[in-house]
Amino acid sequence: MSVILGILAIALLIGVSYLFSNDKKNINFKAVGIMVGIQLLLTFLLLGTTVGLKVVEAVAGAFNKLLSYSQEGINFVVGGWIPEGGSPFFVNVLMPVIFTSALLSVLTHYKILPYIIKYIGGLISKITGLPKVESFNAVNSIFFGQSEAILAIKSQIGKLNTNRLFIVSTSAMASVSAALIASYMQMLPAKFVLIAIFLNMFSALIITSIMTPVKATKEDADIDINDMVQTKNVFEAIGAGALDGGKVVVIVAVMLVAYLAILGLLNGIVGGIVGIDLTTIVGYILSPIAFIMGIPASEMITAGSVMGTKLLANEFAAILQFQPLMADLSDKAVAVVSTFLISFANFSSIGIISGSIQAINGAKAKEVSSFGFKLFIVATMASILSATIVGLFI
Repeated sequence: MSVILGILAIALLIGVSYLFSNDKKNINFKAVGIMVGIQLLLTFLLLGTTVGLKVVEAVAGAFNKLLSYSQEGINFVVGGWIPEGGSPFFVNVLMPVIFTSALLSVLTHYKILPYIIKYIGGLISKITGLPKVESFNAVNSIFFGQSEAILAIKSQIGKLNTNRLFIVSTSAMASVSAALIASYMQMLPAKFVLIAIFLNMFSALIITSIMTPVKATKEDADIDINDMVQTKNVFEAIGAGALDGGKVVVIVAVMLVAYLAILGLLNGIVGGIVGIDLTTIVGYILSPIAFIMGIPASEMITAGSVMGTKLLANEFAAILQFQPLMADLSDKAVAVVSTFLISFANFSSIGIISGSIQAINGAKAKEVSSFGFKLFIVATMASILSATIVGLFI
């Protein structure tokens, strides 16, 4: 039954996207079909085969090894502050982001990541027929945050029409930064974190390719990877990456303090007035979506509540809410919700993306602001698509 619901959910997502398409005649259904096929094949290989599971374990092991190296610096700086047996979220989950961000910066400085991203993006462009800029940005969004991914194509932003700008913005919002992957993997099952990263890339392209179609042309601009390299030497790269990571750590910590406190306040106020807290109300509202994604009826309100926290606040707040619940939920619910949580699709991301483009082109930033809410909805649809596909194989 859950498989039938999952297939129905995928059909509904594609159907809704088609219904609200602004250029139905130019939808590239071949590209959509190819990308859905890639998603299904990739999910089956990684979750449904012994070899795939071993690959996931190996990658997870590599990230855990990286985390162990990050502890060298963390323990030196804050080791004496942590009580024996303590495991503070800020130190163990957020501070490793500083190390992973610095490492990504070094790989970018030596143009290792830029070349990988460029050629994978080029391959996706050839397979799907999508323009190079959109394909490059989709792959780039896997490795870097919303702002950094957009800055990497700054020379192209002014040339993008509204549809192309929408695709670029959606890819950024539907993704996560590679610097945060290790942190997510400490809180959620690693295999769902890893699969979500790749599925979201295609999900964003699938939904936007239907709603805002674009065509590749012979004049389609090539990508200049030099736009990604902003440092003059490796030491500057380490410093810049570490500082960027530090900013992310502080921002996430501050936002969590604010969002979780406000959410607690609202739960108390609403609960005192109507006898049921806001989180549960949101769970009821989103429960039909959770159900059609394949989550059992007995768990759909709990799942809907976590999903709502992610959309209203951010993924970290939702993961912290979800962690103590996982032990009592089915494998299907854990898989679907875990996958859904791995993206930047929330209200605050609208401002982040608009602000990033504002730094490049003010006129284009106004365009992003004009379709900000639509951007949020479509990025959320991409997360639903990814999570539903994972649910088909659990």
